[in-house]
Amino acid sequence: MEGAYGAYGAGPAGSNFDVVAFVKRPTTILSICSTVFAIVVFGCIVGEGHINHSQSSTLHCVYNDNEHACGLATATAILSAVSALAFLVLDVRFTDISSVQHRKAAVLGELGLSGLWAFLWFVCFCFLTNQWSKTAFASWMDIVGGSARAAIAFSFFSIPTWVGLTIFIFQKYRLGAHFGEEYTDPSPAAAQLPDSESYQAPPFPHDLGRSGTSQ
Repeated sequence: MEGAYGAYGAGPAGSNFDVVAFVKRPTTILSICSTVFAIVVFGCIVGEGHINHSQSSTLHCVYNDNEHACGLATATAILSAVSALAFLVLDVRFTDISSVQHRKAAVLGELGLSGLWAFLWFVCFCFLTNQWSKTAFASWMDIVGGSARAAIAFSFFSIPTWVGLTIFIFQKYRLGAHFGEEYTDPSPAAAQLPDSESYQAPPFPHDLGRSGTSQ
């Protein structure tokens, strides 16, 4: 278990959790911001992302009546918020992981997800912007237009937060990889044993005894 000391930017397994240091971490701040931004986008889409046109009870997405736009924004917001919260929980429990290999797997998972969400938020921002620019002007825009534009804005804000998370997690991965190269197993079994072939017994020990007697 001591082999996990310092691996991937964390202390030894079972060490005390420092709340102040955790809150000040860039990854913690970015994860919280990513969660808040996702909640704002979700609230805008669910609250005022659909309208019903005159003489119709059917709800339509405000982004050019394209349900794919509202669906993409909603799904991205929900899943990315869950991922950001999972990152926070994993960071809190990270020192409880004693295996260096398990820590490596956790960091690689974070790295892959953060890169994925950075890309998906970029796609979401571009898609919403494109569909909003194609939306025909109507009187309802004065009512829900603010929420529609807010969803686009916070989709854009989510891109740098997830890119930042990807960069910091990649740095943590590189730190762990460097630790793995520097680490040597302290167990007695890892110590180099003397080579048994370096010692050779005399081929004829009885001859040595005779020669000693004759002298």
